[in-house]
Amino acid sequence: MVLTINGRAHRLSAEPRLVLLDALRETLGLTGTKKGCDQGQCGACTVLVGGRRVLSCFVLAATVREEITTIEGLSAEGKPLHPMQQAFVEHDAFQCGYCTPGQIMSAVACVNEGHAGSEDEIREYMSGNLCRCAAYPNIVQAIRQVAAEMHPEADLRMTEAG
Repeated sequence: MVLTINGRAHRLSAEPRLVLLDALRETLGLTGTKKGCDQGQCGACTVLVGGRRVLSCFVLAATVREEITTIEGLSAEGKPLHPMQQAFVEHDAFQCGYCTPGQIMSAVACVNEGHAGSEDEIREYMSGNLCRCAAYPNIVQAIRQVAAEMHPEADLRMTEAG
């Protein structure tokens, strides 16, 4: 099988039951994508496939035909951080950092797919990504910043959740 990851083709010889998460981490050494619950409930393993977020612990690697983007592929080594990565730094949107790669990948999809129109919408769209350190308010602010920067023409009404 051939997987295109972060712009590079990788030829793999693997069992048909190999999940994408294990192909990334164990076979290819791309350890930025984290293994959390291994049951599709925490979001730590989120990557983009064809620009859409997927839980890589639930996807068989052999079924992936579109470009895969991992946290390592958001910005090239020696280049500036992706705007979402930079916003997470600026807003201190992480503590222990374990969930951060999955949070950032979901956040990129959240903005790209137009699900960042309000703080409530951001919270709803990001609800599949858990953070045990409870950095949620800062994560929402980071996403809000990037959405405003990427879509300045949009009327981004940010409401406070009650």
